[in-house]
Amino acid sequence: MTEPLRWGVLGTGGIAHTFASDLRFTDDGVVAAVGSRSKVSADAFGDEFDVPRRHASYEDLVRDDGVDVIYVGTPHPLHFANAMLALEHKKPVLVEKAFTMTAQEARDLVAAARSNQLFLMEAMWTRFLPHVVALRDLIHKGALGEIVTIEADHGQWFEHDPGSRLFAPELGGSALLDLGVYPVSFASMLLGTPERLTALVDPAFSGVDGQASMLFGYAHGAQAVLNCTSGARTATRACVSGTEARIEIDGDFYAPTSFTLITRDGDEQRFDFATRGRGLHYEAHEVASCLRDGKLESSVMPLDESVSIMETMESVLNFL
Repeated sequence: MTEPLRWGVLGTGGIAHTFASDLRFTDDGVVAAVGSRSKVSADAFGDEFDVPRRHASYEDLVRDDGVDVIYVGTPHPLHFANAMLALEHKKPVLVEKAFTMTAQEARDLVAAARSNQLFLMEAMWTRFLPHVVALRDLIHKGALGEIVTIEADHGQWFEHDPGSRLFAPELGGSALLDLGVYPVSFASMLLGTPERLTALVDPAFSGVDGQASMLFGYAHGAQAVLNCTSGARTATRACVSGTEARIEIDGDFYAPTSFTLITRDGDEQRFDFATRGRGLHYEAHEVASCLRDGKLESSVMPLDESVSIMETMESVLNFL
């Protein structure tokens, strides 16, 4: 693959706008087409981002021969159907997080991709940001020693609007699926699937989960202490503590930011990173690299882990 990857953007909401905007910061991908449920929305998106091919249905988008890969940026309840539609038309897919609404949907989606020998990845963009890449490298080199504790939170304040995607059940309203997926995925990236978990989960005014405090335990003794809420703007920081040192990530830990490495003796080393845009172009670059190399999934965001994360969040929601 020598030409830029031709993306088809499925959906025209806020995250789709961010993805299209950030794609301008990479040379290996362009928005070639957009699909919406209305011509007006598709044309408005196309005009904003100079997209030449506009489709008034998702079906027409996935049938477009001028599209190499589909980006699914619709609300959570539509992820499974939209991604499956793309896979059925032999298109590789990048699906926004949360990957699906249920663990079974995640398992079915992964099975479909594998049976059709098609690339599929959850769009957990945080994993590909420079500060997270550097953090993984430091941990791999043993800078922290053995990981003992991970702490991470993601809280945002949202107006009590029953039609909001955070609160409307029909839109997949859920603090955990929308916000908590970040700390849960962060812990999974470093410690894997928890062996034990417990949680306190309280409902928002609409009945969906509004706040969750989670405690995960792992076979080797490490723990993760995680929180999410749709009722307050929290510090949105993360800390990884090991036997030799800790890494304190500035807020917002899930977006482009910096961190400090602090040894057990108190010595500090600052790590700052320059980036452009919101940072979604890093995950787009990963997709392009995988497709260029003939890979069917990313080693940084593997499919079995996306399934495991959905299973973990499903277990947390059982405490509601």
